[in-house]
Amino acid sequence: MVAGKQILAILLGTFILAFAYYHINFYNNLSEGGFVGLALLGKYLFGWSPAWSTFVLDIPVILLAWWLKGHRFMVYTLIGAASFSIFYSGFEQLSPFVVDLHGNLLIAAALSGLLTGLGAGIVLRYGGATGGDDVLSRLISEWKGWKIGNVFFIGDVIVLGLCLFFLPFKETMYTMLAVWLAGKMITWTINVKVGFKLPHFMRPDKSVAPIQIPVKTSASVQQSH
Repeated sequence: MVAGKQILAILLGTFILAFAYYHINFYNNLSEGGFVGLALLGKYLFGWSPAWSTFVLDIPVILLAWWLKGHRFMVYTLIGAASFSIFYSGFEQLSPFVVDLHGNLLIAAALSGLLTGLGAGIVLRYGGATGGDDVLSRLISEWKGWKIGNVFFIGDVIVLGLCLFFLPFKETMYTMLAVWLAGKMITWTINVKVGFKLPHFMRPDKSVAPIQIPVKTSASVQQSH
């Protein structure tokens, strides 16, 4: 059974992501890592809307998630991917806001990293995924025992390396800063212990196992050596 409060949390996370990608990344010529980065590259080069190109890229990986993680995770992933596409499309067509930070790309990169990391972290914390790259990062994190934020960053660097062939060097370097910060923010959002009561719809559903992210302690590192 799909939990309503988890769906609301996933919708909140994808809303934050879509807002940041459209108003900060796109308007300031910043790219992004993962599937969204490929979609933004398609937008810059061919005019393809990321609202739909990301969803097309997500479909094969969502099917893989169904096979490996079961139908419940697939449902939450579908909700995350579809809601991101809908929110992004809505911002493209209806949003009156323009966030022009071309004169200070450092601020643009910081805002992008904080907001995208927060949005993705909320979605992952509550059992979902915003798309195929989230699913792949989660599977690799569970398989290898790496921090999920670091897995995101590695994938993002690969995509940004491709972007260097098509996008200005300066914007790509600031994007690198943004995705590094986003990776840290994702790990923090997933692991942070909230010291106050969350709104009812934001409280994790106890019927769904939380994401387990192994964290190496100094003792375990010494033992491994």
